[in-house]
Amino acid sequence: MKTAPALTLVTILLAGTFSFAVEEKAAGPEKPVAEVQPRHIDLAICLDTSNSMDGLIDSAKQKLWAIVNELATARPRPLLRVGLYQYGNNGLKRDVGWVQKVCDLTDDLDTVYGKLFGLTTNGGTEYVARVIRAATEELSWNADRGTLRIIFVAGNEPATQDREWKLQDICSAAAGKGIIVNTIFCGREQEGRRTGWADGRYAFIDQDRGTVAVNTPFDKRLTELGAKLNTTYVAYGNGGGGGRANQALQDSNALKAGAPAAAERAAAKSTLLYRNAGWDLVDAVRDKKVDLAKLKDEELPEPMRKMTPEQRKEYVEKQLAERARIQKEIQDLNAKRQAHVKAEMEKQGLSEAKAFDAALRAAIRAQAEAKNFTFEK
Repeated sequence: MKTAPALTLVTILLAGTFSFAVEEKAAGPEKPVAEVQPRHIDLAICLDTSNSMDGLIDSAKQKLWAIVNELATARPRPLLRVGLYQYGNNGLKRDVGWVQKVCDLTDDLDTVYGKLFGLTTNGGTEYVARVIRAATEELSWNADRGTLRIIFVAGNEPATQDREWKLQDICSAAAGKGIIVNTIFCGREQEGRRTGWADGRYAFIDQDRGTVAVNTPFDKRLTELGAKLNTTYVAYGNGGGGGRANQALQDSNALKAGAPAAAERAAAKSTLLYRNAGWDLVDAVRDKKVDLAKLKDEELPEPMRKMTPEQRKEYVEKQLAERARIQKEIQDLNAKRQAHVKAEMEKQGLSEAKAFDAALRAAIRAQAEAKNFTFEK
């Protein structure tokens, strides 16, 4: 068993309201059941990168893929985009309140993970309300009525430092735009109440428990299968080479975060939430982002340029079939891994109930269910 750096007591404020439409069901069995269309989830993570927040950032690095795997069990299938902000770092610009959009909302999860690994801590003045305001106003939130829009902001200094913007006002403004704000105070519960973080519903975790990561006999094979999955990706266009390289780099980064993190990443890569249509021809054709017949020779990888149109089509279909086979093997093995983790935690008397990432997942699940998503048990 491996335990990530312990976090302090964390208080979570869930603010904001949502309106949602109830989906109509077929009136009778004689009517064909319509395919349920995927629905959008936009998730923004705002992290305090002042000196004292290394443990929180390490947990985010270790558990981002576990959060993705949680959302992968949602129905209807989510179309997930993640955005990232940092704040409270002396290396950021003073004139914008030491707040920086690290990346906009994107379905390219490798980009998000790479940006997360690039974060470093440094001193800081933490303007909590200002980073929420920036995320609310600057991110390219999906406008579809059924979209679940969530902001998480984590920090450990008083939320009252910002004299210009008040947390309660900013959360109310976000709610007015259909965005749920979850504030996470890293410190003692009563201190969070006293310093302006506590403004509504709460959940908090034990300060002596960090993120629990259990090593299993399946981690190594899952990591190997995750790397094998990469061979089914076909880089195309100007961003193809960079996308392929970044995919491998994020495999390496996950392994640096620990064998359990690498296994979780492999599992996430076996789901439909892991999409790379921007650089992978297989995803692009499957998702109807490109017309294979209309691509120019120079946009294709070298081996495909000499193929006939029919051979190109067969090649992409072959890669897709091989990918599906490997993904199925990963999913079957991951089910065994999850069972092993559960049994080991029961044996060792461990619990995720008070871990940072578990609280994060619980909040997302509750808010998704309020938007008529359901989750596999």
